[in-house]
Amino acid sequence: MGRFHRHDDGTVHEHTHDEAGHEHHHDHEHSHDEPLLSTDASRAELIGDHREYDTGPERIEILERIYDENDAAAADNRARLDEAHVTAVNLMSSPGSGKTTLLGRTLAELEGKVRCGVVEGDIETSIDADRLQGHGAQISLLNTGDGFGGECHLDAPMVAHALDHLDLDSLDLLLIENVGNLVCPAEFDVGAHRRAMVASVTEGEDKPLKYPVMFRSVDAVVVNKVDLLPYLDFDMGLFLDNLKAVNPGVQIFQCSAKTGEGVDEWVAWLTAKQ
Repeated sequence: MGRFHRHDDGTVHEHTHDEAGHEHHHDHEHSHDEPLLSTDASRAELIGDHREYDTGPERIEILERIYDENDAAAADNRARLDEAHVTAVNLMSSPGSGKTTLLGRTLAELEGKVRCGVVEGDIETSIDADRLQGHGAQISLLNTGDGFGGECHLDAPMVAHALDHLDLDSLDLLLIENVGNLVCPAEFDVGAHRRAMVASVTEGEDKPLKYPVMFRSVDAVVVNKVDLLPYLDFDMGLFLDNLKAVNPGVQIFQCSAKTGEGVDEWVAWLTAKQ
């Protein structure tokens, strides 16, 4: 559907662009409970170039309704979690980054120490939810293909549905494994308190530059599969430079979910009091 610009009051509008380019000025500040961007960088990438769309008021009206519903549900989710004294982390990545393997290692590290729950988001199947069994965590499977249109991301109403299947009063930490996708999940507040993502060294050094909205939206990045570095032509220094260019203050963990290298630091961040 393309990208539109959202203001603090929830309104969404399309910007007028001329053929030679445009300037983007605001007399207001932006803030979000679960921010789309963790810095005050330009929102141009969120706005996009709509010159090729024959768009009208109907598109904007639909987007306003979608975002209003989502933001209200996200606020309700956070209130439910806060009331139960549960910290929630929205964990995102591309498919195949090792996110589920990292979650399994994380649950094993926290078993008997922190009461964990997982919202396991996928379009179809219980494969990943099944893999996370056996570590004492409550797991709520959330297939977007089961009544949520097969979406490529989780949104707040979906997560609200998943929370209904968890005993929040018996949890300390909720890990929300989002659908594998480097685009849409970054744009939807699900009601979490923090955002993190997993980026595998097998994906290349250029991903922060190609998907800046995702990399800028998170509080922490886990650089996974570092055990494969001896076998790859991957420049860690270049990746980190690219990451810091789009999100200078992000927390970075270099990990191997397979060997456990670096996982302790990641777990310490997850469980640190905010």
